[in-house]
Amino acid sequence: MPPKRARSKKHQPFGLEILYEDRDIIVVNKAAGLLSIGTGRDEGRTAHASLMDYVQKGNHKSRERVFIVHRLDRDTSGALVFARTEEAKSTLQKNWNEVEKIYLAMVEGNPDPPEGTISSYLVENNALRVYSTNDPALGKLSETEYKVVKVQGQRALLELRLLTGRKNQIRVHLADKGWPIVGDSKYGNKIRDNKRLALHSHKLSFDHPYNGKRLTFTAPVPESFHRMGGPPPAK
Repeated sequence: MPPKRARSKKHQPFGLEILYEDRDIIVVNKAAGLLSIGTGRDEGRTAHASLMDYVQKGNHKSRERVFIVHRLDRDTSGALVFARTEEAKSTLQKNWNEVEKIYLAMVEGNPDPPEGTISSYLVENNALRVYSTNDPALGKLSETEYKVVKVQGQRALLELRLLTGRKNQIRVHLADKGWPIVGDSKYGNKIRDNKRLALHSHKLSFDHPYNGKRLTFTAPVPESFHRMGGPPPAK
């Protein structure tokens, strides 16, 4: 079945831009500030709830469903995949390690060397804060490839490739190196002139759960993200 065209902007679900949809999957560009999925009081203000309303066309008795495949942090924008059947969800999650995941991040500082791989064992404490350890018995091996795209003043734009997919992995790894993500008040600097976290899920490549065809989706980077670059170097 050929992909459906994305609906006009006035019919887009709240906080989401439809990048692709067919009978098995929906790929969206999530806005920063929107939870992927939630419970309790957050349930009605999530990407999942917004997309459910979209596929059900406002009719809550509809049998149409969407299923969460993976998540993005509330403050991270970009490409996010949902399944339209439980079978598609199961297939995607079973093969998720084979998905190519590329992010963009604006960081504090100028990374040196300009490209490399960050590796550590990540563990989460009782306060739900993730941190690195050298003890493989405590944490899970986590690896992130990075490359400097451009330097802008005292900040740099990085392209990041996730080799593993742990909670807060990119944020912790970059903070460990002394290059915290701009706007990251949890793992970085509490700079108040940035209204969002400068982390964006830019590209996803994966095999379609039904026909096995390799698909690649790119989520456009928000204008607000580009404006978070630092001032040019003083002459």
